[in-house]
Amino acid sequence: MNRAARVVAGLLAGAFAAGVLAGCAGATDERPTVYVTTNILGDVVSELADDQFEVVTLMPPGADPHSFELSARQAAGLRDADLIIANGLGLEEGLAQHVDAAAAEGATVVEAGVYVDVLDYADDAGPDPHFWTDPTQMISVVDEIAPLLTELDGVPAASIRAAADGYRAELIELDEHMASTLAQIPAEHRALVTNHHVFGYLARRYDVTLLGAAIPGGTTLAAPSPADLESLVSAIDTAGVGTIFAESSQPDRLVQVLADEADRDVAVVELITESLAPAGEPGDSYLDMMRVNTERIAQGLSP
Repeated sequence: MNRAARVVAGLLAGAFAAGVLAGCAGATDERPTVYVTTNILGDVVSELADDQFEVVTLMPPGADPHSFELSARQAAGLRDADLIIANGLGLEEGLAQHVDAAAAEGATVVEAGVYVDVLDYADDAGPDPHFWTDPTQMISVVDEIAPLLTELDGVPAASIRAAADGYRAELIELDEHMASTLAQIPAEHRALVTNHHVFGYLARRYDVTLLGAAIPGGTTLAAPSPADLESLVSAIDTAGVGTIFAESSQPDRLVQVLADEADRDVAVVELITESLAPAGEPGDSYLDMMRVNTERIAQGLSP
């Protein structure tokens, strides 16, 4: 090949490569986009998606849903979502205004909390948003959300229904596992002390006593008063609790203070509660999170 021919061949090859790259850059995911606020619900919705729509989860692993705030890019993305799924019941305190703004601009917003048997906090602090600690409540959410997902443009309804049926079976199995495991703890030892009110639904479902939490009410943004701590220490002493639990989305400092104030050998065990663990670690999915917590509670409370 002479020099001129080589130059022409090189130009043609470059033009072809540029065309390929341009085509790749121009390719877009034309599937519907569903934005989900919490990573717990994001994991559940991903299980229902069967890769038929894109799931964008706003909160990363380890995020505190009460205080998490959106970036400007995430807030803009919300307005273009085909569907927004939120927990509701006052959980997402830091991003509620953005969800409301997207709804005001025409985005469809679904709150999972609408579909559960809502439990109120014992101290009249309003509805408890932590329904996921009871898998039967998550079953209710799946049963109601799955039909809405089948209405997304281009999404095959049969695929979503099959995925929902399979996941529902896993939730039923999880509920049976939690019931049998927690029932093995003697009733007099089946009592939880935590740094934040999270386990009301679990307690109602599995006959567990809640002695209290270091942070009053339903938000991690509040702070305990000396009277709150004194009352909780008294409950710990009266019940003879040997283990208290700190949730992964909050430092365990308050719970450690309680352990010290109780003036006894009280263990502090971490639970994964309001946010999934990072990928590859125990508790990186909703199902695994609940199994890990169940085992840790059983080990911590069993005599």
